[in-house]
Amino acid sequence: MTLPRILIVSLGGTITMTSSATGGIAPTLTAENLIESVPQLAHVASLEAITQFSMPGASLSIQNLAEVARLLHQKFAEGIDGAVVVQGTDTIEDTAFLLDLLAGHARPVVVTGAMRGPQAAGADGPANLLAAVTVAADRRISELGVVVVLNDEIHAARWVQKSHTSLTSAFESPGAGRVGLVAEGQVEIFMRPPRDLLPITTSLDHISRVAQVSLGLGEEGWLLSALPGLGYTGAIIEGMGAGHVPVSAVDAISQLVGQMPVILCSRVRAGRVFTHTYGFAGSEMDLIKRGAIPCGHLSSAKARLLLTLLQSTGATNEAIRTAFERTTPSPSR
Repeated sequence: MTLPRILIVSLGGTITMTSSATGGIAPTLTAENLIESVPQLAHVASLEAITQFSMPGASLSIQNLAEVARLLHQKFAEGIDGAVVVQGTDTIEDTAFLLDLLAGHARPVVVTGAMRGPQAAGADGPANLLAAVTVAADRRISELGVVVVLNDEIHAARWVQKSHTSLTSAFESPGAGRVGLVAEGQVEIFMRPPRDLLPITTSLDHISRVAQVSLGLGEEGWLLSALPGLGYTGAIIEGMGAGHVPVSAVDAISQLVGQMPVILCSRVRAGRVFTHTYGFAGSEMDLIKRGAIPCGHLSSAKARLLLTLLQSTGATNEAIRTAFERTTPSPSR
């Protein structure tokens, strides 16, 4: 039987980190090193290795991920059957979402990493890599968009979030749940996430600046008035509950929506921003009437990435509003 051709692209991260002379761990291992550490991979797929970057996940940029997306397009055109992107877990939820928007692939793309370095007791990198390649070798995965695989669980890029700083079970999909898992070397798919966000395939000539501002108890939103002068062209407001801010911050938001797109999100990890329930000053209905755009089920971090890509590809304000409306269910009538 001919094994599927799977590309391993390493960007760095904990899975590649070993002890450094300055103390702690730092990226040292290549994609080839990772493959050599898991002999079982030879029974799952025919592998090609590329070390694209060697950096911690927190240092990856949108430009870096656009480069990875272009690489994936090229390799799929050359006949690769699936791809595994290996990176640091700090930003897996972000980069998987970016690749989901930028790639638009018809073939499996899996993002994985490790919570423990390869020299740590109970290192989870080898098991995660084996599970990720197993998932990437399954053609059904292409129907799910980009997925994240850690701890033998499969999560959709749209929903996945890191929920713990150290546990190997750190990744969850709040409000949605995992879409599948790997058990006994087999891929099991439980559900298929909605594919309601259109892929962004336009080249990124520049990267727009989008601010992400959390407004908690007692905040007055003074920072918001400074955003235009700092070069920001969009803003994510992370409110409380179903999308609420202190009444003292309402005027600042009203002024900002006249200068740039303002997306209303929530600091709550699961559930969508409401659109037509609360009517007090600073509520979701009040802010939407003032021009804020609800982000639907997206986390504030992913809403920032979506707005950044939309603005970076020249989307009009109306196109931006339409893109976010796709993530928000219409009121029943």
